[in-house]
Amino acid sequence: MSKATHSPARSIAAHAVLIAYTVIALFPVILILINSFKSRDAIFRSPLTPPGPATFDAIGYKTVLAQGDFFLYFQNSMIVTVVSLFFVLLLGGMAAFALAEYRFRGNTLMGLYLALGIMIPIRLGTVAILQLMVASGLVNTLTALILVYTAQGLPLAVFILSEFMKQVSDDLKNAGRIDGLSEYRIFFRLVLPLVRPAMATVAVFTMIPIWNDLWFPLILAPGESTKTITLGTQVFIGQFVTNWNAVLAALSLAILPVLVLYVIFSRQLIRGITSGAVK
Repeated sequence: MSKATHSPARSIAAHAVLIAYTVIALFPVILILINSFKSRDAIFRSPLTPPGPATFDAIGYKTVLAQGDFFLYFQNSMIVTVVSLFFVLLLGGMAAFALAEYRFRGNTLMGLYLALGIMIPIRLGTVAILQLMVASGLVNTLTALILVYTAQGLPLAVFILSEFMKQVSDDLKNAGRIDGLSEYRIFFRLVLPLVRPAMATVAVFTMIPIWNDLWFPLILAPGESTKTITLGTQVFIGQFVTNWNAVLAALSLAILPVLVLYVIFSRQLIRGITSGAVK
């Protein structure tokens, strides 16, 4: 009786909390989008009002698209993000497979050591990283960013994927070995397809910090040919005058890849999160 009585109330409360959180999370994004299509005067007079016939103005997008460098910044961000994601998923998946599949002395300590990267921000080592990149001649190159972001994403990838790979049936892997499959083929053909939800989860949680990062591009790759989209947006922000139409338009365009990735991997992402919750 008590369960039947309290269940609707709990459900309503849970949905109310989730809806409130969604509104809070989406409010800044919606605010950026609606103001990117308004005139400068309307942005400051009525920032919460959607653009109308009298306030609509696409001058921000015209300014951004007319600047040829913006496409270069967008391309740099895509290259850095895609390549970093590839190495994070590949190397993280292989490391997770080794930790989950093979039992050796120090296995647990190795897993804890890799997990420390989740708790210790990589930005604490900025000075050492900059010195290493200068000594290697990698400053103002996309390679420097790719290396840093790969190292940044590996701890979380190993932590999540190793837990999922432990759930893969040993009988399936042993059957593959009996059929003559190498460990690499077992990993790529048998294990990876079964942990796709976890891979999608890692991809989303890894991509967003890389795409939105301003710290390392500003320090390691501030050159005009290596700027990312977040750093390139700063060209519209001056010491005395800021082109808010262009800034908001650039930020709106920068949001699109994240939204596309979420739409593509949303089902896998939700499946991965719910599977982890059940376990």
